[in-house]
Formats: sequence, C-alpha cells, structure tokens
Amino acid sequence: MEAELLFRKRQGLSETAFVEMVIWRVPDPVRGSLHGFKYRLALVAEGVCLLRYDNEAGKGDHKHVGEREVPYCFTDLATLQADFWKDVETWRAEQ
Repeated sequence: MEAELLFRKRQGLSETAFVEMVIWRVPDPVRGSLHGFKYRLALVAEGVCLLRYDNEAGKGDHKHVGEREVPYCFTDLATLQADFWKDVETWRAEQ
C-alpha cells in the first residue's frame, strides 16, 4: 500500500490569514506515532505560522503554538480537526 492523500484544503480566513490542512493515510505509522496517518494542519497569518498540528517523523504527534512545541494526544481524525479548529477559533476571538 502506498500513502493515500485523504484531505487537502486551504481556506482563507481574512486578507492576511489562512488555514491549510493536509492528511494522508500511510501504510505504516510515522516514527513516533501509533496510527496510520500523516498530517499537517496550520494557521498562517501575515506570512507567519502561528499554529501547527503535525506528526513529524521522530517527534510523534504534537502541536506548535507560536514558538512553543507541545505534545498532542491523537485519538482520531475527527477529534484532531475539531481540536485544531477550536484553537483557530480561540485565535480569531483574540484578534
């Protein structure tokens, strides 16, 4: 089995901000993760990545909030996306 692109979306939030989400099904878990998905969900504003959920090989599931990197407990794709959008909405409310 090869990697299969499940979802790719770029959505503008304003003139200077957008969200980009990419999710792949992979044949073997990415090193550091226990599930069969590779993902990157990012919030970018004025050319700066403010929030990113990903599972970079060797680091496992985590999220970047500004300059901080914190672990993320992956359960399923629906929860991943809901958690990401919750953080996006929190950011938007603060703007």
